[in-house]
Amino acid sequence: MKTLTIRRPDDWHLHLRDGEVLSGVIEDTSRHFARAIIMPNLVPPVVTTADAAAYRERIMAAVPSGDRFQPLMTLYLTEGTDPQDVAAGKERGLITAVKLYPAGATTNSSSGVRNIDKAMPVLERMAEIGLPLCVHGEVTTAEVDIFDREAVFIETVLDPLRKRLPELKITMEHVTTKEGVDYIKNSSANLAGTITTHHLIINRNAILVGGIRPHYYCLPVAKREHHRLALRTAATSGDPRFFLGTDSAPHVDPLKECACGCAGIYTSPNTMSCLAHVFEEENALAQLEAFTSLSGPAWYGLPPNEERMTLVRRDEPLQFPKKRETGAGAITVFDPLFPLYWEVEA
Repeated sequence: MKTLTIRRPDDWHLHLRDGEVLSGVIEDTSRHFARAIIMPNLVPPVVTTADAAAYRERIMAAVPSGDRFQPLMTLYLTEGTDPQDVAAGKERGLITAVKLYPAGATTNSSSGVRNIDKAMPVLERMAEIGLPLCVHGEVTTAEVDIFDREAVFIETVLDPLRKRLPELKITMEHVTTKEGVDYIKNSSANLAGTITTHHLIINRNAILVGGIRPHYYCLPVAKREHHRLALRTAATSGDPRFFLGTDSAPHVDPLKECACGCAGIYTSPNTMSCLAHVFEEENALAQLEAFTSLSGPAWYGLPPNEERMTLVRRDEPLQFPKKRETGAGAITVFDPLFPLYWEVEA
C-alpha cells in the first residue's frame, strides 16, 4: 500500500501550554488534527469555566489563519471544584471533560486530588449530566514503585470509584500497561482508554540504555517491552474502547536537560507518520482510521470529521526538524529511533 486516506484525525489528550510555547507549537497540531482535548494543568491551573473560556480564547488567537481547529476544553479537578460551575460549563458547550490528577503525579499536578472522597459531589454531578472524567491513572504514594503506579491505581482508586459510581463515564488516559489494557477490555460499560504515540514505540530502555536520555522521559513512564506490545495489540485491534491521545507535552530543552528534568515528549509534528509506521508493522493500516478518527468521537458523543487526510508512503525517509523553535526556546521533537516513510500529503 502506497497511499491511505482517512477521516481527519483528532487528538484526545494534548498539552499546548501557554504564552510563547503555545504560539510556537499550536501549528503542529492544527495542521493535522481537527479537534483536541486540551489539558488544564497550566500554572495556575484551569479550574473554572471562566478559566477555560479565557484559555480557549488564547488558543484560538494562536491558531494560524486558515487552519480549522477546535480546542475541546477541560477543567482541572480539585477537592473544591464547584459542581454548579462544571454543570454550567457543560451546558454552555464549553467543557468537554474534567481531568483528575492525583496530587504530584505529573507536571503541574500539585493542586490535584489527594482525597477522592472530597471530590465526590462534583463526580456525582458529572455522572448525572453525562460529563466524562479523564484520569491520570497513577498513585503517588512513596512506597509504590514508579513502574507499578498504574496497576496500583486501577486496584485502589479506579476500580473502587467505578463500583461506587458506575454511571460515571471515565477515560483512562495514556494507558501504559498490560494491566490497564486488560482492565479496559474486561469492563462492560463507561470505560475507555487513550494510548499515546510514544508508548507504542518506546519501552523503558529508551530512557536508560546507553545513558540517561531525558527526551524519552515521560509520565506515566514507559514500561517493559511486554506492556508496549499489549498497547500495540490494543491500538491496532479496532476495539472502539482504545483511541489516540498523544499526550504530546512540549518543554523547552533547558527544562528537560537538567538535574531534575520535566516529564513529557513532544510528538505532535510527526505523530501521524509514526502511527502509520506502527500500524503498517502490525499489518493493521485498515484500523488506523478507527484509532485516530472514529473511536474517539464516538466515545465523546461527537460526529467524526468530514474532512479527509491522505498519507503517502515515500520511497525515501522523511526529514523532520529535530527542534521546534519557539519564543521561549527550542523544544526537541520526538525521535522514534527508526526512519519514517509515511507523509501527510499537504
